[in-house]
Amino acid sequence: MIKDIYLAGGCFWGLEQYLRQIRGVVATEVGYANGHPARGSQTVSQPDYQTVCQGRLGFAETVHVSYDDRQLTLARLLELYLQAIDPWAINQQGPDCGIQYRTGIYYQDQAAQAQAQALLDTLARTSGRTPAVGCQPLLNYFAAEPYHQRYLEKNPDGYCHISPQLMAAASQANPEQNV
Repeated sequence: MIKDIYLAGGCFWGLEQYLRQIRGVVATEVGYANGHPARGSQTVSQPDYQTVCQGRLGFAETVHVSYDDRQLTLARLLELYLQAIDPWAINQQGPDCGIQYRTGIYYQDQAAQAQAQALLDTLARTSGRTPAVGCQPLLNYFAAEPYHQRYLEKNPDGYCHISPQLMAAASQANPEQNV
């Protein structure tokens, strides 16, 4: 069965490339989530990159992930997501700073919320620190401009805050199990 989750983790170019390589991920799309399309005198029907980078509307660069839960559990997907981000950084991943680079798990159902919160609670308990990863319902999502989609596939030497070693390990991170 195909399920969806929305993951924010810094610049969406690298996170999308990383997640796309994991066995069981069937589709990705980068976009902007959980912002305020109308705030003060500014209202947008479709946020664009420049507006999001201003930070006033509070959108996060986010990857919409569709995955086959027969091949990849949500718990495993979220474990791999946490390996690709710094879960302690507030509004920053690598050298990228600003509210649009915050981390977050945005869910659409209570089962996903429970799994995500349990994972974050375990991380807090085992580390003795509170993760900065938000765990919230998906309020809104807008697809990013076409040039952002699969950016690193089209621009192999493009900027990425995820290490080459971690990026290379993504395709091996969820091996097929022999039953």
